[in-house]
Parts: sequence; C-alpha cells; structure tokens
Amino acid sequence: MLTRSAVESIGFAKVGKDVQISELARFYGAERIIIGDHVRIDDFCVLSAGAGGIRIGNYVHIAVFSSLIGQGKIVLSDFASLSSHVSIYSSNDDYSGASMTNPTVPDEHKNVKHAPARIGRHVIVGSGSVILPGITLADGVAIGVLSLVTKDCGEFGIYAGCPAKRIQDRSRALLDLEARFIANHNQRPSKP
Repeated sequence: MLTRSAVESIGFAKVGKDVQISELARFYGAERIIIGDHVRIDDFCVLSAGAGGIRIGNYVHIAVFSSLIGQGKIVLSDFASLSSHVSIYSSNDDYSGASMTNPTVPDEHKNVKHAPARIGRHVIVGSGSVILPGITLADGVAIGVLSLVTKDCGEFGIYAGCPAKRIQDRSRALLDLEARFIANHNQRPSKP
C-alpha cells in the first residue's frame, strides 16, 4: 500500500483519513476524484474520472482489477463494496454502426453517450459484473456475480443475471449494525 504522502502526491481533489491504495492501482483525472475515510483500493484498479468526476464515500472497498471509467459522474456511497473485476461505466459508445467507435477516432465521428452512475449505501457488486451508464443501484442492493446491470435497481433487492433482474429481497438488518457501528465509533455518514 502507498504511504500517505504517496497518496497525497497523486493529486486527488480530496482524500480522507485511513485510505489504503495499492501502488499498482492507476488514476486518471485524479484532480476530479474525491476519496472519503477508510477506503481501500486494491491492485490493478483503474479509476478514470472524466468531467463529472468520481466521488467515493466512507468505508468503501474496491477489489482487484475493478474499473470506474467515463465522463459522467460516478458515485460510490458509504459502505459500498465492489468485488474483483467489476466495471462501472458513465460513458458508452454507440454500437449501432451509425457512428465510429474507440478513443483513437476524433469525437465528431463518434456518438458517445454520457450519464452518471450512482452506487448507493451498503451496495455490494459481485465479481465480474458490469454497471452501464445512467444506472442507479439504490441503497442496500446486492448484485450477483457476472451480472450485467442495464436498468436501475430498487433498494434492498438482490439482482443477478444478464441482464440483471431482481430475484429476491435483501435483509435490512445491516442498517441496525450500521447504527451501532456509527454510535460506537462516532462516525458520520458522508454526503454523496
């Protein structure tokens, strides 16, 4: 993990306390990335913040090989957890063939869509899942392994599949645990 001075030298817009970042993680547009307290970003993660920026709340974990990429705003709220190989996009090429694609082609020949992506409090996203631009995962959502999320997910639901569909409700017991945790540690939730 990087030292505090090494983390600060990356040039983030803001960095909280107890932030653990692997020396093997990569950041683009760091000046548009805000990181809360008690955050861990593991090996080979890529965070590429476009104009909308990336905001990471408190007690967030981003596991190995995950990526957050795009021009739209990306928010990871408090207690969110991304398993390995999760991709969150806030930009997407037009695949119809009506325009060209890829970053080597000038913008006037492309039709890239940008939309924010919001990951709510206590969301967990399973390994290998993909979250498309414009998607909101409401508080308490759990996304199963290898899911493709193409539509917003309602609070405290468990979603899985390609495309992801709600398969059952998720317990809200973790909210009582959060309240006790906050009371015992004098923590305050961050604002997304």
